[in-house]
Amino acid sequence: MVRKAGEEHHLASLMRAAQSGDRGAYTTLLHALVPLVKQAVRRRFGFLQPQDIDDLVQDVLLSIHASRATYDPTRPLLPWVRAIARNRTADSARRHVRRVAYEVLTNPPPETFPSGDTNMTADGYGDAEALAQAMTKLPPGQRQAIELTKLREMSLKEAAAATGTSIGALKVSVHRGLSALRKALGASNEN
Repeated sequence: MVRKAGEEHHLASLMRAAQSGDRGAYTTLLHALVPLVKQAVRRRFGFLQPQDIDDLVQDVLLSIHASRATYDPTRPLLPWVRAIARNRTADSARRHVRRVAYEVLTNPPPETFPSGDTNMTADGYGDAEALAQAMTKLPPGQRQAIELTKLREMSLKEAAAATGTSIGALKVSVHRGLSALRKALGASNEN
């Protein structure tokens, strides 16, 4: 960030005006600092991608913004900016090293393509006839609980009111009924 004395004086006067509350001077100062900071970052981290350089420049500008009250107007501005840029780039380098140390490179995941085959049959949940037959073998309370909550899609509160049981008892009936259906349908699929 080596610049002429005239430019240094101009930037310092913009910073003094910004510290006095001049928003226009502050905006002008930040716009003038962007290419200077970007050049310094690029010089130090030439291996970074352009978007990473831009991110680092933004970090430096945010740090300048956050610590602008610490700038002493009797001192040169650019050494102050350079110190902030140096600290931010060092922080970024430390983050990068930590990330790389723990990063595990893997091959890209294989692409999957949809096939015509699915896990479901055309009627949805397997053999509808086997399901209906298994439902008839359930105790009446379990069958009614499954019919109301799963087939008619009633809420637990509505189904409990319709059956005259508590929500907890209804949940138990649904759970036991579904377990019995899984067992019955699993046995019929193995035949």
